[in-house]
Amino acid sequence: MEETVLMESIMGLIVHSGNTRSECMEAIQLAKNGQIQEAKEKIQLANDALIEAHHSQTALLSQEARGEKVEVSMLLIHAQDHLMNAITFRDLATEMIELYERIKGQ
Repeated sequence: MEETVLMESIMGLIVHSGNTRSECMEAIQLAKNGQIQEAKEKIQLANDALIEAHHSQTALLSQEARGEKVEVSMLLIHAQDHLMNAITFRDLATEMIELYERIKGQ
């Protein structure tokens, strides 16, 4: 894979995963303040960002599936770490919103 394309995929993973995490953090704060519907909307934005992160990851996986070497670097490992954390954070944020919804009786 061309170095520029590889870097774009890696940076896409990092940026979109970071956006996912940020949207989830905002969602938790909204739910904490009783703004459940707004929190759910933030989770949808987080899901959209996560889809974009997956597109970046899929580009790398497709290349490797075609037999083209993908150089594993610390930056790529860092990007994958961001993605896995974003997925976990999104799942936990969703659960927390449901809990706040129950607590607040909405």
